[in-house]
Amino acid sequence: MTASTVAPTSSDFKPFPQFIQEFKEQLKHLFHVRGDIDQLSIKRGIPPFMLREIMAENPLATYIPEQYGGRGGHIHEGLALAAAASYESLPLSLGFGINWALFLQPTGKYGQEQAKEAVFTDFLRNRKMGGLMITEPDFGSDALHMQSCYSQENEKYHIQGTKHWAGLTGWADYWLLTARHKNSDGSLKRDIDFFICNVSEPDQNIEVEEFYENLGVYMLPYGRNRIDVKVPAIQKLQPQSTGIKMMLDLLHRSRMQFPGMGMGFLQRMLDEAVNHCQQRQVGGKSLFNYDQVQQRISRLQSAYTICSAMCFNSSQKAGVENNLAALGLEANSVKTYVTDLMQSSAQSLLQLVGAKGYRLNHIAGRAIVDSRPFQIFEGSNDILYIQIAEAIQKQIQRTKQMNLLQFLQQHELTSRAAEQLKKLLNFNLKQPLTQRKLTEFGEIISRIIAMDLVLKLADSGFKKELINNAINNLYQDIAALVNGFNSSNSTGYIEEYEEGSSWFDCYKKSN
Repeated sequence: MTASTVAPTSSDFKPFPQFIQEFKEQLKHLFHVRGDIDQLSIKRGIPPFMLREIMAENPLATYIPEQYGGRGGHIHEGLALAAAASYESLPLSLGFGINWALFLQPTGKYGQEQAKEAVFTDFLRNRKMGGLMITEPDFGSDALHMQSCYSQENEKYHIQGTKHWAGLTGWADYWLLTARHKNSDGSLKRDIDFFICNVSEPDQNIEVEEFYENLGVYMLPYGRNRIDVKVPAIQKLQPQSTGIKMMLDLLHRSRMQFPGMGMGFLQRMLDEAVNHCQQRQVGGKSLFNYDQVQQRISRLQSAYTICSAMCFNSSQKAGVENNLAALGLEANSVKTYVTDLMQSSAQSLLQLVGAKGYRLNHIAGRAIVDSRPFQIFEGSNDILYIQIAEAIQKQIQRTKQMNLLQFLQQHELTSRAAEQLKKLLNFNLKQPLTQRKLTEFGEIISRIIAMDLVLKLADSGFKKELINNAINNLYQDIAALVNGFNSSNSTGYIEEYEEGSSWFDCYKKSN
């Protein structure tokens, strides 16, 4: 890998507060003056002039370490950039997040020095983009059994396989490819390795076999990719222990950074809802003055506050200097709940706006389909909620403290919130839990962890009224979830359900 130009130094950049303010203004101008985001949103891709101007100020430099000419790769600045983008365009923010968490951060932390220098220089000088390929058509959530494989040939690694649903398919200049080593007998090793692939270099081109007609997030391309590349040995990432732990560190950091993408989006949902309800007249008075509307807007504000608490927390913990492989409980709780908040907030905005919002070229309709996949990719929320519950179960078994309240009062992620929830949590956890109960329990734990983060945010001087609203809404949600969790439910599929289930026949018999 060679770099054709010299990377800039950190002194070439404007101070970050000035940069982020100008970046927000630039996005607003691009999406609402030079272009119409409501019309662009129903078309796939992004106009070249827009992408060129967005990248002109080198926003991805925010994610690159200072010693390589970037702004420093500071988590709080990365989250602020993602939030600025998601206020105007959630897909744009997702594109930034892919470059950041799924390529630049792991490359910077685990890449070999010669490869890192070339990649970062190319990004800074030539506005390149990168992504990550893990998911395979037959192995989605079951990534550990991926069939993509590699063998070593002299000073190169020959990687073969099929990957799909990688954001920026066909766009990215660089990819992190995941594969398992093929043994001499043809079997695959259990561990997973990562390789930097530069598609502009000989023997490293990736063939896009199909572009998917993805529902929502139209700005970003997805598809199925055939991998048959040979990459130099220096482009293999170097794990600190195992490749699986490296992958967990990468994914947990990415999940801890989801609130950056959620932050601007949730603020936009809140602002749109307030503006609409204040202007809309129903029954001779402003929609804003109706009690049910106030409740919905209060919940939108709570989502804004909770996400703020998550960003505050991630800024302190998610730096690449920390290994997050063991932080699955916290990372999964953050990812699941913030993405649930994104979807529920979009649904609330659509409900408030009414029929005109039920269009792809309206922010409300667009928000529904753009936020929905966040609950699925990088770990389906249903699966992650089960993992959250299982992690707590294991800790309970080790401590032998079966009373949930007493256990959570002693846990670093929940101790403060548990004090607020004494009446709800004072019961013994019955074991074993069915899968559906594990999911429900995981949802409860994620909300309790979120409440704890909000209480910690309060110590920083965050607006007290917003804190109180968020705590009250979280309490109500946790109460409802606990009530459902403590109710028995073993319903399942009923065989031959059509027999004796015709309402039409029942009507005829009764009349």
